[in-house]
Amino acid sequence: MKNSLSLSFIFLSRSLFPATLLLISHCTIVQSDANDLIAQTCKSTPYYNLCVTSLTSVPQSSRADVRGLALVMVNIVRAKASTTLKFINQELKRSPKLRRPLRFCASSYDAILTADIPEAIEALQKGDPKFAENGTNDAAVEASSCEDSFQGKSPLTKLNKVVHDTSVVASAITRLLL
Repeated sequence: MKNSLSLSFIFLSRSLFPATLLLISHCTIVQSDANDLIAQTCKSTPYYNLCVTSLTSVPQSSRADVRGLALVMVNIVRAKASTTLKFINQELKRSPKLRRPLRFCASSYDAILTADIPEAIEALQKGDPKFAENGTNDAAVEASSCEDSFQGKSPLTKLNKVVHDTSVVASAITRLLL
């Protein structure tokens, strides 16, 4: 009994080995194709490393076409803008001397989250990349305007830069759809 079980295992192992290799190589090729699309797409953006890092951090990117990559990037912008708005609201409580520029920034980020990003997402879903590009460009402008509203040192410089740069990347990817 023990010998027949061992022989069965060896037989199954030998017959499954090629199938397993084929499956692994297919998965590697699919993953390689996804990485190639991400790399090729990101070459068309001004921030290649940010683009690749951002897209590869989201598992859906590996199964996405260019429109899907644009949607992923727009959602990354939304997440970054949401984080920034939360920080602004905390700073409003801590830094009364910066109330005026922080209120301006809160308004700017509210516009990003309630107008610019929803416009971009809806436009991409409806197949209208020009309006999506407008929304992502507007988000970049809002982040820059926030930064410019400070007279001197801004507590938001790094956050504004991330939102600006990811918005520019999203815009560049969207432009590929025109």
